[in-house]
Amino acid sequence: MPALLEAKDVTRSFGGVHALAGCSLSVDKGSITGLIGPNGSGKTTMFNVMTGYVKPEKGTISFNGNDVTNARPDKIFALGVGRTFQLTRIFARISVIENMLVATQRDESWLRGLTRSKSSKSELDAAMEWLDFVGLSRLASLQAGSLSYGQRKLLELAYVLVADPDVILLDEPAGGVNLTLINEISEKILALNKGGKTFLIVEHNMEFVMKICDKVTVMHQGCDLVTGTPAEVRADPAVLDAYLGSSDDELEEEEVND
Repeated sequence: MPALLEAKDVTRSFGGVHALAGCSLSVDKGSITGLIGPNGSGKTTMFNVMTGYVKPEKGTISFNGNDVTNARPDKIFALGVGRTFQLTRIFARISVIENMLVATQRDESWLRGLTRSKSSKSELDAAMEWLDFVGLSRLASLQAGSLSYGQRKLLELAYVLVADPDVILLDEPAGGVNLTLINEISEKILALNKGGKTFLIVEHNMEFVMKICDKVTVMHQGCDLVTGTPAEVRADPAVLDAYLGSSDDELEEEEVND
């Protein structure tokens, strides 16, 4: 079965430095795929290329069998590729529910979504349903900028979900949040995956990745180093060397210190 979302031999440089150097990555339909690697290995650049925020110099990006290599971010989003960001991107000056209603306009531009005078009852119901799913329905009328960091993470997840994408790219969903919220986010992802959603997740928290992912790709110096099950990746000497050049004990220590 062909991959739902795939990058092939992608190269991208910034100031003469290769952020991606012939990197390939595939996400199978219905999977939870992890993307890990040391800082500076090119993970976020790969996310940005796959979602249209950065154009590759070489290589191709395909979604559902269609070439989307040079498509704009809004076009890729409209096709069914949703994503979050390492630093949350919400509309801080409007309410939580208004943020959600903007996101229901998957086939429209962000500006048109922001300036629409009225949303349908079905759009409002869907927005409230996803806010309830992430535990934020009671905060629907609050200004989004008043939310805590963890609540913003959950809003951004709900924001993506209400657009009903086929694949969801999460950029460090466990970053900067407490253990209780990490567990809550992992449970939400597993529940959504059981319902048929596909995920690609960039994350530094190795325990989080190893617990929920079916397949993991490790990047190193802009290249895909190893792809396999969590157990295969954890045991691969090349992965240990890429992170620390030594032992699994030190890998676990880095997980604690990340």
